[in-house]
Amino acid sequence: MNYRLIAAGTLALCVGIISESDAQRRPQPPSTDSIVTNYKYHDAFAPGFYTKNGNEYRSAGGQPGHKYWQNRADYILNARLNEQANEITGSEVLTYTNNSPDKLSFIWMQLDQNIFKLDSRGSNIVPVEGSRNAGHGQSFDAGFKIKAVKLLLNGTALKYLINDTRMQVFLPRELPADGGQLKLQIEYSFISPDYGSDRMGIAQTKNGKIFTVAQWYPRMCVYDDLAGWNTLPYTGAGEFYLEYGDFDLNITVPANHIVLCSGELQNPQEVYTIEQQKRWAEAAKSEETVMIRTPSEVTDTNSRRAGKAELTWRFKLKNARDASWGSSAAFIVDAAKVDLPSRKKCIAISAYPVESKGDRAWGRSTEYIKKSIEYNSKKWFEFPYPAATAVAGIVGGMEYPGLVFCGLNSKGKALWGVNDHEFGHTWFPMIVGSNERLYGWMDEGFNTFINTFSTDNFNNGEYKGGAVDKSRMGAYYTNPAFEPILSTPENMKETHIGALLYFKPNLGLSLLREQILGPERFDLAFRTYIDRWAFKHPAPDDFFRTMENVGGEDLSWFWRGWFINNWRLDQAVSGVNYVDNDPSKGALITIVNNDKMVMPVTIEIKTVKGKVERLKLPVEIWERNTSWTFTYPSTEELKSVTIDPDHLLPDFNQDNNTWKK
Repeated sequence: MNYRLIAAGTLALCVGIISESDAQRRPQPPSTDSIVTNYKYHDAFAPGFYTKNGNEYRSAGGQPGHKYWQNRADYILNARLNEQANEITGSEVLTYTNNSPDKLSFIWMQLDQNIFKLDSRGSNIVPVEGSRNAGHGQSFDAGFKIKAVKLLLNGTALKYLINDTRMQVFLPRELPADGGQLKLQIEYSFISPDYGSDRMGIAQTKNGKIFTVAQWYPRMCVYDDLAGWNTLPYTGAGEFYLEYGDFDLNITVPANHIVLCSGELQNPQEVYTIEQQKRWAEAAKSEETVMIRTPSEVTDTNSRRAGKAELTWRFKLKNARDASWGSSAAFIVDAAKVDLPSRKKCIAISAYPVESKGDRAWGRSTEYIKKSIEYNSKKWFEFPYPAATAVAGIVGGMEYPGLVFCGLNSKGKALWGVNDHEFGHTWFPMIVGSNERLYGWMDEGFNTFINTFSTDNFNNGEYKGGAVDKSRMGAYYTNPAFEPILSTPENMKETHIGALLYFKPNLGLSLLREQILGPERFDLAFRTYIDRWAFKHPAPDDFFRTMENVGGEDLSWFWRGWFINNWRLDQAVSGVNYVDNDPSKGALITIVNNDKMVMPVTIEIKTVKGKVERLKLPVEIWERNTSWTFTYPSTEELKSVTIDPDHLLPDFNQDNNTWKK
């Protein structure tokens, strides 16, 4: 076949069909010759977004693959608190199950308390102006003192190597793949810092110390199909990546203390008075807050079990990635029932000192917990623990399974916000167990997003915020000084963490829900992501693929612009012409994409006689164009044309959004 003759014939045919006079009669768009833009459509819509195909462990559709595996860590933890010395002495029995296809000759464990050593990596990277993620210059005998690491079966001492916040334990023989099990016993102790990176510490109150205790036992590092051993050191900003398992917890404290812990208390009859046990039974059935220990009882010795110097509190927690606890003689305690969709037993609990009491402060904490958990359980995924406890202390806000620490001075809207946020972490990362050390936005950002719904819903909008100008927000969050969202927490300025891990991802999900997929498709995809990856370890691709496959859209242009890169959006109305210079024959409107990010377009058109109409254009207009001209069937002159009239897009330059006659 002679392709040259065919091409020549086709060209002649086209020339014959489109005559010079025909071309003159066609509507002429405004000239775009002078438009200069930073937008490159092939960068935004380039093929091959994913760098690897789906496999047997993680599917291309965003689901765990048919051979997905993850290892398991079960713990029996015994701890004793020395209140005078601020020391915790512990004994840990670890049962580690290797479900991977690999044999393991060693394991890695996290020793997070070692960050408080003066020579730790975390201490050495604190700037001179200080950091939230530090020990605030404390000088004490910090870090884990590992006294023994041995096989539980025969007591064989194992060789181990400690490097900063990690401990490598060498095994006498390889741990078999596909279900091999290891049982270790570890003896240790540490001195609690007064202020531990805003994740734990000791608050001084007039009725005694409040100990908020976390990162308090050697924890297993995750071995996964993406990186093998995840051994990034703990330096403060990045949080945690942990295996799931069951916890058996036994905490011995002075007898005048009350302990609140992740999980369900197993021995209330040994640690609470008969009257307090009755109050607990009442609270478990009550929609209103019930006082377990009142402010007046805090200094009453009869409000504690008598006869012993110490008491051991026993708790159990199933299928969780961590556990934490609070202990104090100063606690007021109250509680109320949590109503879950399945009607499983659950109770909301608050513990706080007399300094924090009152209906304008912690007196409403249990109400906040109850409503936050009930809303999120109904909308996203059911709360999985038997108790939800907030402990007031020195920590501004930090989350653990079934228990959170919040600042004892918080009150009103601020207390709602911190309670709602920390318990929102139940869904990200306690249920959906992403790697916080690498992808802080997958827990902080997703959680901040769901907080917007629970806050709007609480008490008929008591703390609901006002309308948000997303264009102004976009101008801020796409500032070129910021790193991309996908940066690790340690790879971004500490002053940028709030914007890039919390608020920019939140705004991105809002845009995806409201402007791109729509609420129905988004909510289905987001719930599917939670359900698929509940108690598993997703990575960013698993989220991206799930949202695309369930939502039915290729969103690579959005992931590139908002998450992978720190691109900016600047859409503009370039000009208006009329067909044959006659407004009654229609208007030719030209819009342009000036910067690297793209979004769908909403345009508001006003005519001189007062008609107002809105048009929506899909993001695909930018797939091979830097500018776009469309015909509007006007019958009169246009008064104005405005792109993004409600300021719902993160357009950083509003000055070019409107054309006026």
